[in-house]
Amino acid sequence: MSNVATRMETVETRYVMVEGHRIAYQEMGEGSPLLLIHGIPTNKLMWRKIMPKLAENYRVIAPDMLNYGESDMPKDADVSINAQARIFVKLMDALGISSADMVSHDIGGGIGQLISVNDPERVRRQVLIDSVCFDSWPIPEFESLLEPGVEEATSVEEFIGIMHDFMPKGVHNPEVITEELKEIYIKPWNSAEGKAAFFRNMRRLNKEYTQAIADDLKNIEIDTLVLWGDKDNFQKPVYAPMLADAIPGAELVWVKDAGHWVIDEQPEEITRHILEFLAR
Repeated sequence: MSNVATRMETVETRYVMVEGHRIAYQEMGEGSPLLLIHGIPTNKLMWRKIMPKLAENYRVIAPDMLNYGESDMPKDADVSINAQARIFVKLMDALGISSADMVSHDIGGGIGQLISVNDPERVRRQVLIDSVCFDSWPIPEFESLLEPGVEEATSVEEFIGIMHDFMPKGVHNPEVITEELKEIYIKPWNSAEGKAAFFRNMRRLNKEYTQAIADDLKNIEIDTLVLWGDKDNFQKPVYAPMLADAIPGAELVWVKDAGHWVIDEQPEEITRHILEFLAR
C-alpha cells in the first residue's frame, strides 16, 4: 500500500468556493462519482490508502470539511454537521454532480445520514463507517478540552501533545499509528489558527443533529452498508446494529480486530467491502 499512499499524497489539491469559503478536495479517476467524507480530527488524506483503488472504477472526490485540512478556517462560520451537509450538497453542485455514491466515517457518517434524509436524490448508495449516530457522540475523550478556560490555557505545543496521545487510542493495533500517520492528521491543527479551528469544531459536536433524524432513518430508501471496527473505542460497537436496523435493508459488516481508525488499520479489507457493495 505504500506506493499508492505516496501517489495519493502527490495528487493536486483543488479548491472550489462554497458559501464564500474555499473548500479543498482531491480527485482521482473517471466514471460514476464517489464522494468520501472524513470525520474529526482527520482530513481528506484519511482516504489515501483506498482512494487509488476506488479510482480505478469511479470518479473519486475526497474533500476537506470546512475548518479542516486545507479548507478555509473561518472564525465565525457554522461548522456543525448540519452546515457541513449543506456545504457538501453545494460542493456537488459546483462540481457538476447531481448524485453520487457516498462513503463516510465518524462525523462524516452523520453528514451522510443527514444528506440521505434531507436530500435523498443526491445519494445513490452509501457506506457508513464507524459512524456517529443517535446519541453516540461527542466522545468522552474530548469533554475535558471543552471545560471553560482550557482552550486559552493550552498552548499550541501542549495541544499538539494531547493530539499525539489521543490518536493511538483509536486503533486496536498500536503499530498502525506511526509518527508519519500522526503528522498527516495533526499537521493542519499545528498552529494558533489550527488550534482555534479545532476547538471551534469540537464546540459544534452536537448529537442533537443525529437524534433529530433518528425517526427519519426508517424512510431512507438508499442501499446502505454499515462497516464497523469491532474494537472501536470511540464509536462503540453497540451502535452498529442499532444504525443498521434503523435503515431499511442496511447490511452490517464487522471489521475484525480494528478500532476507530479502521481505514488505516484494514485498508485492503475496507476497499474490498466498498467495491463489492458498489458493484452489486
